[in-house]
Amino acid sequence: MNNLYDIIIIGAGPSGLTAAIYARRALKSVLVLEAKSYGGQIINTLDIENYPVEAHISGIDFATKLYNQAKNLGTEIKFQKVVDINLNKDLKEVITTKEKYISKAVIIATGNENRKLGLLKEDTLVGKGVSYCATCDGNFYKKKSVAVVGGGNTALEDALYLSDIASVVYLIHRRDEFRGEEKTVSKLKEKDNVEFVYNSNVTKLNGEEKLESIEVTNKDGTIKEIEVAGLFIAVGRVPENENFRKVIDLDENGYAKSSEDCKTKTNGIFVAGDNRVKEVRQLVTAVSDGAVAATNAIKYINNM
Repeated sequence: MNNLYDIIIIGAGPSGLTAAIYARRALKSVLVLEAKSYGGQIINTLDIENYPVEAHISGIDFATKLYNQAKNLGTEIKFQKVVDINLNKDLKEVITTKEKYISKAVIIATGNENRKLGLLKEDTLVGKGVSYCATCDGNFYKKKSVAVVGGGNTALEDALYLSDIASVVYLIHRRDEFRGEEKTVSKLKEKDNVEFVYNSNVTKLNGEEKLESIEVTNKDGTIKEIEVAGLFIAVGRVPENENFRKVIDLDENGYAKSSEDCKTKTNGIFVAGDNRVKEVRQLVTAVSDGAVAATNAIKYINNM
């Protein structure tokens, strides 16, 4: 049968590539399908400090090493977006925008995408002052005023990174304390060019051809206009599971339901990484999911 694989993995982030490594070491034929670029969101992290063994490594270096390891083991990787999965008895038909593939098992490791603020002009000003990736676009704002909105680790890391580039960094958060690591918060408080804007939301974007300023509304209703050349949005992410709703169960936020064995309601379909329901979404738990999903996919195939 053409295009038949033991395991098809959807997503080339840390969980997907780890699953590929485990599956190839078990001598299973593996196809990884990725809609964008390998590495997932970790490629936007400037310095990874909390991964065992590697005290300091950039996200892109980590992702590249993982990608090359999977490729060197014989993993086939294609950059195509998966739009559907059909079931055909024990086999799964994985449909991309370009082609159809058949597999015995599927691991969905699609991760998640940037959550938007939902403001007027947000989409039209992307690349013209609005960004979701500080490490990608930060250098465009040398010695300019910028703002970061968010309260988690990504927002804190973005602000820290931008503080070495921009003249002023406004860190805007809807609460009076951050959800991210206190160590990073402490580093930011030592920066003379970082200004904290607590209990506030960005409510308006000003500018036509490019971003000129933002309006920030405090919880007491006070509105303040801040002139910035760039706004970096880091308010969380949305799981990319919608195309698979008919073969996996999703919770109210769109995350895939599974037990810790990464199994779903459909035999032979597994989920791994940040797109599934879980308490901790970190690099170390993503690669753990990849190993668990691949191990159970291998057991499933061997028992067919």
